[in-house]
Amino acid sequence: MTNIIRNITIIAHVDHGKTTLIDNLMKQSGSFRENEVVDERLMDSGELEKERGITILAKPASINWKDSRINIIDTPGHRDFAAEVERVLSMADGALLLIDSAEGVMPQTKFVLAKALKQGLKPIVIINKMDKPDGRADEVLNETFDLFVSLDASEEQLDFPVIYASGRSGWADKEINGSRENLNPLLNLVIEHVKPSDFDRTKPFAMLSTLLYADSYLGRSLVGRISQGTAKANQQIKAINLNGEKVDEGRLTKIFRYEGTKKVPIEIGEAGDIVIVAGLEKANVADTICDLEINEPIKATPIDPPTMSIKVTVNSSPLAGTEGKKLTSTQIRERLIQESENNVGISFSENESKDAFEISGRGELMLEILLTQMRREGFEMTVSPPKVLYKKNDNGEKLEPIEEITMDLDEEYSSKVIDSINRRKGKLIDLKDTGKNKKRLIFQAPTRGLMGYTSRFLTLTKGTGIINRIFHSYGAFEGEMEGRRNGALISMEQGKAVAFAIFNLQARGEMFVTHNDPVYTGMIVGLAPKPGDMIINVMKGKKLTNMRTQGTDENVVLTPVRKMSIAEQLSILNTDEALEITPKSCRLRKAILDPHDRKKSEKLISNS
Repeated sequence: MTNIIRNITIIAHVDHGKTTLIDNLMKQSGSFRENEVVDERLMDSGELEKERGITILAKPASINWKDSRINIIDTPGHRDFAAEVERVLSMADGALLLIDSAEGVMPQTKFVLAKALKQGLKPIVIINKMDKPDGRADEVLNETFDLFVSLDASEEQLDFPVIYASGRSGWADKEINGSRENLNPLLNLVIEHVKPSDFDRTKPFAMLSTLLYADSYLGRSLVGRISQGTAKANQQIKAINLNGEKVDEGRLTKIFRYEGTKKVPIEIGEAGDIVIVAGLEKANVADTICDLEINEPIKATPIDPPTMSIKVTVNSSPLAGTEGKKLTSTQIRERLIQESENNVGISFSENESKDAFEISGRGELMLEILLTQMRREGFEMTVSPPKVLYKKNDNGEKLEPIEEITMDLDEEYSSKVIDSINRRKGKLIDLKDTGKNKKRLIFQAPTRGLMGYTSRFLTLTKGTGIINRIFHSYGAFEGEMEGRRNGALISMEQGKAVAFAIFNLQARGEMFVTHNDPVYTGMIVGLAPKPGDMIINVMKGKKLTNMRTQGTDENVVLTPVRKMSIAEQLSILNTDEALEITPKSCRLRKAILDPHDRKKSEKLISNS
C-alpha cells in the first residue's frame, strides 16, 4: 500500500447537506463506473434513514485522490445520536465543518464543533448550499468565527480555511463568486490542510473499536482505526476494556477496508487505516483490539450520559399476539441487550424478575427510532411514559437536564411561542431579528417540559417554524410542572368501534379511533377538552326497527383521526397510562385496564 492515508469526518447540523456532498465527492473522484446506477444519499443505507432523510448511524467510506486515500466518516446531525459523533472523532485526522449559507450556525454545529476542537482537530469550514436565494455567506462566516472564539479555539484552529460549495450541484470554490466547476478545490484543500497521522508500523498491532456492526455472515464486526502495527488475517488477537482487563480472545478471521462504500477483503491492514475486523464474539465499542502481548488499553472519549428513560414490558392488552410474532419478555430482553451493546448512546437495566426493562437514551428521537425498528422486526410491547433522569450535586440538591432550544419563526407567532415556553419553565436567552419579519429565539428549558413540544410548536407557528433542541447541561430542579390538561376518553367494552357511536361522541373531544377499529376495556380512544377521565361506549350502534333501516347511516361523517408518531404519543401519556406498540398499531391505554382496579389503586396512592 503506497497511498498516504487521511481520515476526515464531516460534522454538521441536521439537514445541512453532509450526505449529499459525500455523494458528489464519490462520483467526481471516480469511485463508481460511468454506467453504474447510484442511489441518492448513498451513505444513508438504513431503511429509516432513507425514509426520514436523516443519518442515524456513523458510516465510513473511502475515495482515492492524487496520491492519497481519504477515508470519509459521515456522522449524524441530530442531537440524539451525538454519541455516534463523539466516538467517530477519535478516528479522524481532520474535520469538515459544514454550515448552511442561509440558516448559519445552529445548535448541533456548536455541539459537534466543541467536541472536535477538544480532540485537537483543525476543521475546514465549508459554507454549503450557496445556490440558496436567501444565502448570507459573509454573515455566516462571521458567526462561525465568533463560534470558534466562544468555544476557546486555539490560534491554529482559529486560522481555519474556508471554502464555498453547493453539495447538490457538485461544486466548491475558495471564492464566493468563483468559477464553480467541480469539487476538486475541496479535495485539494483536504490534502493540503489535513496532515496524515504519524503511526508506528513496527510496534505490535492495536486499534480502538469505534463502531460495531452485526453481520449475519461474519458475526460481530468491529470498525476502528489501526493505531499501531499491522493487522494480518488469521493472527491471534485479544480485546481489553478501558481498565486493561481481557474481555475476549480469538483470531482475525477477516479484515476489510472501504473502497467507496463497499467493504473489500484485505490480507494486511496498516496503521492509520480504518478497517473492519471479524473474529471476536464479546468485544465491544471502546475496547482495544490488540496483539496478545499488549496490556495497555487505548484511551477512549467518555460518552455523555443519557438524560431520558422508558420502561418496556410485554404487551398485556387483550389484543396481544394478534399482530406481532415476537411477544415474550425473553425475546424483548435479548433485543434490548443487543441494542445497548451496539449503540453506546443507550443503556439497559432490568428488574429482579427480568420482566420489565428500562432503556435510557439521549432524547425522544433516539428512543423512538429504537421502538420503530423493533416494531418492524415483529415485536409487541408496552411502553411507559418517558421519565427524565435526575442527578444530585455535592450539596444533595436535585438537578435536572436542561436543553437549549433555537427557534426560527415569523414575527407574528413569537409572543405565543414565548408564552408556551414560559409555561414549561423555560427562560428566553436571546432574541435576534433575522430579517424579512423573521425572528430567532433561543431558550433554555427543562427536558421534562419539552417532551412532545415540537408538534405543539408547529401548531403555534402554523407549520412554518423551525425548532432545534440540544442538551445544554444539568441545572437546578425547576419545581413541579403541570401535566396534560385533557382527560382521557376510555373505552367501556371490548370489540369493534362503530361509526354511529363515534359520530355522537365527537363533540366530547378528539377521537383516536375510527369505524371498525378494535378497542378494549381501559383503552384510551380519545382526549376530552376538560380535565378528568371519562368512560365511554364507542360500540353503541343505531337501534334498527322496521321503520329505520341501516341504509340511513350513510350520512354519518367522521372527523379524520390525527396520525401521531410514537414520540408524540409517548409525550401525551400521564403517569398512570402506557402505550401498546405492535407492528401494525400503536394504542394508548391505561396502565391498569380494569376500572375497579384503577379506583382501588388511586385510593391507595391518595391514602399513602
